[in-house]
Amino acid sequence: MLDKEEYVEQSHFFRVIVDRLADNVPLQDLMAQAREEILASTKLPLAIDFLLSELKHAGVLAPAMARLSHYFTPFQAFVMREAETDNRRFEFTTALEILRYEATYRAAGAEVQGMFLYQFEALCRNRLRYDHGLAAMAQDPCYDAAWREWILSVRRQIGIIDLADMIYVRSQHYETRRQSTADSHGDDEPDLQPQRIVLFGEKEGRIALANRRKDPLYLFAAMQRHLGYPAVPRRKKFDDTPYLIPQILSRLEQFETRLKIMEEEARDQFDITKFYVKPPEPEGDTNPGETP
Repeated sequence: MLDKEEYVEQSHFFRVIVDRLADNVPLQDLMAQAREEILASTKLPLAIDFLLSELKHAGVLAPAMARLSHYFTPFQAFVMREAETDNRRFEFTTALEILRYEATYRAAGAEVQGMFLYQFEALCRNRLRYDHGLAAMAQDPCYDAAWREWILSVRRQIGIIDLADMIYVRSQHYETRRQSTADSHGDDEPDLQPQRIVLFGEKEGRIALANRRKDPLYLFAAMQRHLGYPAVPRRKKFDDTPYLIPQILSRLEQFETRLKIMEEEARDQFDITKFYVKPPEPEGDTNPGETP
């Protein structure tokens, strides 16, 4: 894990790139400008230099971020690689927004439960590859061995078992209900040991239980309100209304012209000669007394 100021500067760097890309400035120039605004006491300027050199030579950033695994997490490199893949409808600005909010959340003292749900929701909402995405998440330094083992199990079972069920059975609420069930049946052991390491709290377990067999977006919305992690950026819908109005007006003018021609033809008043084009005069055809 990096220091807080590193994540603060990362968030600023990604925000500056997103804001200034709208001005159609080349990415190389934007990164060079942003480098001058980063605190020199952090390691981010050195990382930007390496990213910029790789961008100039290869035209992509993901391989350079993957090589800087001591600074950028594997999930950050995965998100950037998905954005730079040509056959995917995952915008580059959306990827930068995801990295920006993640860095902001880390700087604010991210909870491990919120970090997992934020990264997993980013995979779901942007339709990224679960197999590679969960494998990259498992390598994040914010997760300990128990979390890494569970994330890899989610990677194997996703699509087969509901995510709400997987969260519920690893929550404190599940263990509490299991203990109360054992007590009601007169179990001799007063305190049952947890079957697995508890990863989620009491409230997270209640939310997961309430959202079983429902749309996962309801689960994400409830978890986001409870844990306070940032809302996951998603692809913005393109508003084509300003472009539709001129097209509609042009179509109406064409329709009006055709209707007028049909009316004239019905009254035998249609004059086709007005559509004739006068042929251009030949260039060498001039009078002898005239100066060309």
